[in-house]
Amino acid sequence: MNSVMGALQRLGKALMGAVAVMPVAAILMGVGYYIQSVGGDGNIASLVLLKSGEVILGNLGLIFAVAIAFGLAKDSNGAAALSGLIGFSTVTLLLSPEQVAVYKGMDPATISELEGDAALQWASQGWAAVGPGNVLFGILTGVLAAWAYNRFHTTKLPDFLAFFSGRRLVPILTSVFSIVLSAILYVLWPLIYRVLFGFGTWLQGLDAVGAGLYGFFNRLLIPTGLHHALNSIFWFDVIGINDIGKFYGGQETIAQAAAATDAATCPGLWNGQTCEVIGIIGQYQAGFFPIMMFGLPGAALAMYLRANTTRRKVTGSLMLAAALASFFTGVTEPLEFSFMFAAPLLYVVHALLTGLSLAIAAAFDWTSGFGFSAGFVDMVLSASNPLAHKWWALLIMGVAFFALYFVVFYFLIGWLNLKTPGREDEEPGDTAADDDTAAPASGEDRYAVMADKIIDGLGGPANISAIEHCTTRLRVQTVSNEPVSDAALRAAGAPGVIRPSATNVQVVVGPQVQFVYDAVADKLAHHDVAVLGETEE
Repeated sequence: MNSVMGALQRLGKALMGAVAVMPVAAILMGVGYYIQSVGGDGNIASLVLLKSGEVILGNLGLIFAVAIAFGLAKDSNGAAALSGLIGFSTVTLLLSPEQVAVYKGMDPATISELEGDAALQWASQGWAAVGPGNVLFGILTGVLAAWAYNRFHTTKLPDFLAFFSGRRLVPILTSVFSIVLSAILYVLWPLIYRVLFGFGTWLQGLDAVGAGLYGFFNRLLIPTGLHHALNSIFWFDVIGINDIGKFYGGQETIAQAAAATDAATCPGLWNGQTCEVIGIIGQYQAGFFPIMMFGLPGAALAMYLRANTTRRKVTGSLMLAAALASFFTGVTEPLEFSFMFAAPLLYVVHALLTGLSLAIAAAFDWTSGFGFSAGFVDMVLSASNPLAHKWWALLIMGVAFFALYFVVFYFLIGWLNLKTPGREDEEPGDTAADDDTAAPASGEDRYAVMADKIIDGLGGPANISAIEHCTTRLRVQTVSNEPVSDAALRAAGAPGVIRPSATNVQVVVGPQVQFVYDAVADKLAHHDVAVLGETEE
């Protein structure tokens, strides 16, 4: 079980390498739509920005393949990324609609002319979903390329083939393995597509309730990392929902809706006569804004006020930093992990309230979208998008959710005596009280002191075999997890501690993780520790 969870954690880490490029698309397209709204449709500057953003959103499958191959490779070598590119290109070409038509004895030129049952049968197999934007294929080929790299990058060939030994061998083998994978997917993809399509269609058919269920499971799966798989179905072009891509498609999506003649050609909701996209596209994103911008900061205020008076200063610093990150950027990990394991009931409540928020936003057709996460920055960037419908209502709704989160968290923490930050039982080595040494002034001294405490909390340098960091966490390979003290790590300022396996520890730090990591790495420089640098979460 530990090995499975460890693999899932590593995959989730690698997936974030691809997700991390999406803010670029959001910025380009957000500014492009703003210029378009001011200067009109013929503005060249807006056209350049919008098309530049589409390059990222239209090639997410390829980006995922490269990022995952690179992120999962043992030493993050470029040969793994190249192998991911080759693998994805091979699979998507061999399984493109035109190629599949040839395999089936059909004329590729006649695919678009199919009608009736023949058209429905062809569409149900999902070959039209195979292309540069297919995130699922990107994940599969990325994992395949990473496995090939880790397994064969040190392979030695006979002297007459020595040039192709080692890392040069990996892209060659990945190409061969990708042919095999294509053969397997030729059989399995229609079955997988039908299952995914059925699940997605079922939730879509539930309208606002479906959006709410998606929001609930999205948050509930965060601790396992499996929320990435769920997100790929609704946010990206795996089965045609593609909520993020269609939202940032903006005017193009609206034009497709106007030209639609049936459910198959409608990018939104087909009502029997027309295709609706206004208030529909973005429904799997909009409800996150009230949660990340307002709800979680409300929870942070409740946890601060419920903290023991002797620990309130340190708790306040932690909650303020985490709340600002959640509000402005939509980065919620520092807040969520601060109570996820300490008070699981609160996390279930948080997942339920997230589902409620998505359901309400979908019910009233309030829509907005994001390229990274549902924070203030993304809301501003998406406000000029023609598919942003009554986005300002999400702000009003957010104020209500701030109050709701505050009241619910404040009441439950006190009533059930939940051990949220600042309320933990005192343990040996727990020095998180409000004293002069618990919170260093700022800058390098602050991170140096924090690094000392983290190293001690991990059992000392002798218990650390490798360390790296991602967007918000230190990821540590330990000799044993037994000497690791959660209390000491919390005292160092970590909102949460995760133990994916018996020799792995993840210390949740927040957006400042790079500086904490640099300080830790500097202190471990003269010890036998593999300092691996930055990875993707």
